[in-house]
Amino acid sequence: MKLRIATFNLENLDDKPGQKPTLEERIAVIRPQLLRLNADILCLQEVNGQEEAGHPRRLLALDAFLRDTPYAGFHRVSTMTGDGSQVCDERNLVILSRYEIQEHHQYRHYYAPAPQYRIVTAETTEGEEQKAKKITWERPILHARISVGDRVLDVINLHLKSRLPSDIKGQKLDQYTWKTASGWAEGFFLSSMKRVGQALEARMLIDKLFDTDEDAWIVVCGDFNADFDEVPVEAIRGEVENTGNGGLARRVMLPCEMSIPESARFSLYHRGRGRMLDHLLVSRSMLSHYKGSEVHNELLHDESIAFATETKFPESDHAPVIAEFGLPDIG
Repeated sequence: MKLRIATFNLENLDDKPGQKPTLEERIAVIRPQLLRLNADILCLQEVNGQEEAGHPRRLLALDAFLRDTPYAGFHRVSTMTGDGSQVCDERNLVILSRYEIQEHHQYRHYYAPAPQYRIVTAETTEGEEQKAKKITWERPILHARISVGDRVLDVINLHLKSRLPSDIKGQKLDQYTWKTASGWAEGFFLSSMKRVGQALEARMLIDKLFDTDEDAWIVVCGDFNADFDEVPVEAIRGEVENTGNGGLARRVMLPCEMSIPESARFSLYHRGRGRMLDHLLVSRSMLSHYKGSEVHNELLHDESIAFATETKFPESDHAPVIAEFGLPDIG
């Protein structure tokens, strides 16, 4: 029996009053993409929460999006606020599964404490000393343990920090204009630090799972905001070429997109260039069941155009990525 696992950044799925395009317009365009995935396990990113009087914040836009699709009846878990009382306002991670979710957890600075850093380009008043502060990342890791036949599949859903530079006090003239190149460079460095920090925390979680079972079925899905040969993805892959330790070969995570022809290997289109920023990595023990991968990027628009105008596209600027496995032991 086949098992299809997919990841899809929906790009700020929301239902705000007056938003354009409307949720209904977005559903009309994106829902066919969702049905085409035919996924058994689906990892989503950028799912916003909505307020409703008398209720905690919920994923109402997602409920509307999934209505009248097979995914409406799937098991579902998502990221939550720190106290666990409601979903986050923006950019929740969601895991949908045809199969039972045994347990789920979210991690943010659980394995990797926030690093300390002293910003050097921020504008300060005379006599003010710029002190080191914690550099935290906004989004947690979402981890679910799913029963697939007689095995447990560990699914890790990620959305790593974007490539946009982090704000530096006094270094921006407006939202899009930097005062100095040094300020921009430090902002970019801070974002890189957050992105790699999230990847480190994900890799530490993966190693904890391998400590329990080196033949564990693990899949890491999501928007990494990095190509497969950039540091955040390399950190999660844990290749022997990087560690120099052949004894860690069974713990390597493999990017499924490598079986896709290079000309079609992109999940985001920016300034006329395709980039593979969304990934689906699996543990070596799953390779014997691997059948192939897809990236549904045929209608992908250039996301740089969307930011250059006030007109927003109803579809996401990310393409979904799917990996298929043959599991004859599933009844």
